[in-house]
Amino acid sequence: MAKTITLPGLIDPHVHLRDPGQTYKEDFLSGTSAALAGGFTTVLDMPNNLEPITTLERLETKIASAQAQAVSDIGFHFGTLGDNLDEFGKVIDKVKGLKIYLNVTTGNFIIDKSKLREIYDAWPGSKPILLHAEDDVSDLVMTTLQAVPKQTHICHVSSQAELEFVIKAKDAGLPITCGVTPHHLFLSDKDAERLGGFGNVKPFLKPKSDQDFIWQHLDYVDIIESDHAPHTKAEKAGTPPPFGLPGLETTLALMLTAEAEGKLSRERLLDLLHHAPAKIFNIAKDDSTSVELDMSEYNISGENLHTKAGWTPYEGRKVIGKVSKVTLRGQTVYENGQVLAKPGSGQIIS
Repeated sequence: MAKTITLPGLIDPHVHLRDPGQTYKEDFLSGTSAALAGGFTTVLDMPNNLEPITTLERLETKIASAQAQAVSDIGFHFGTLGDNLDEFGKVIDKVKGLKIYLNVTTGNFIIDKSKLREIYDAWPGSKPILLHAEDDVSDLVMTTLQAVPKQTHICHVSSQAELEFVIKAKDAGLPITCGVTPHHLFLSDKDAERLGGFGNVKPFLKPKSDQDFIWQHLDYVDIIESDHAPHTKAEKAGTPPPFGLPGLETTLALMLTAEAEGKLSRERLLDLLHHAPAKIFNIAKDDSTSVELDMSEYNISGENLHTKAGWTPYEGRKVIGKVSKVTLRGQTVYENGQVLAKPGSGQIIS
């Protein structure tokens, strides 16, 4: 009899579900189905849609689409290029954070760096400001945080230099947290060579020395975030291939396999995937929400995924921990590979 375990519903504060605008890549139904299949009962969606979510009107259109489709709970981050500060007050009660891109990524949604201080000054309340901030902009982030010490979350830390900056900022008492993706923990630049376009992601996959540094200093990492960013096989095989990898359905199994290998404890795993994201993004926990897993070994396969992407950079990798059942607020919403929840039954959180 295979061993089973039960975990609380996990929280992924960093996904790109492509809806509205590019629903052939993913939509709220397929994306939240992938979330449930991966053990995530709550996801927070990023604003760099084809039309970036920088106005109340666009945000409300996006929320309406999610309300009709989502099978997991879902919340949203707002976006800015520094030219929509008057929208902040209108949306603050409808979002979980503000996302700012300081480096080039999908959609080329990147701010003029001179506007960062002005954006910080304008963002109301205490909800986090999330930064795509690679190591070339660390000094700018540090001086901004020192001047305006608002809660800041550094997304997808990928290198020794980036984590050293976070450690320095934490040691200085600044209000900063950070996340790391599974692909930066389990894939390196050698995998990028092997995968070709299917390994193209921002931040890029780094040398194993960077990966080793992050594992060795995992105590400074607050959350594991999938940065689920699906594209079609044809797009990833094309030139140039877009940035991004699907990750919602493989994150937990990779982390449980790392736990079995002695890389982290169960307590730490739950901190990274449940407790810390709930605290940072002020997400209510629910004792009647849980995830059951079969701890048998299996091989990851792209054709078995619920994401529209239909592929994974971890194809064929042996892991443990397959989600067998998800209960959301006392209701069975996923069991034995099937989504049982009705579209639109997931809650919008704000």
